Amino acid sequence: MAVITQFVVVREGVEKMTFTSKKEADAYDKMLDIADNLIPFIQKADLGIDESVGEKLAFYFANNKDELTNLLKGVVQVNSTPTNPPAAKKAAKKTEVAE
Repeated sequence: MAVITQFVVVREGVEKMTFTSKKEADAYDKMLDIADNLIPFIQKADLGIDESVGEKLAFYFANNKDELTNLLKGVVQVNSTPTNPPAAKKAAKKTEVAE
């Protein structure tokens, strides 16, 4: 018989996720802590968004905390333009070249 060690993240009596390493479980638990702290911060902004959207946004920020931290520090630039132009623009460029 094999022995399997599992690390379970439990929040408010509810099992959230099971991991095979303590490091992964701790990282997930920390992400949940960050998301829990971000939810009231986002709601305080009074953006007129639904509570569930605010929670999704908080989880997105928490999951991407390293990139967000760099963005707030001004270290990383976000590419605001798509890397590939939409098909309609490509078609328009082909038409212009043909004329």
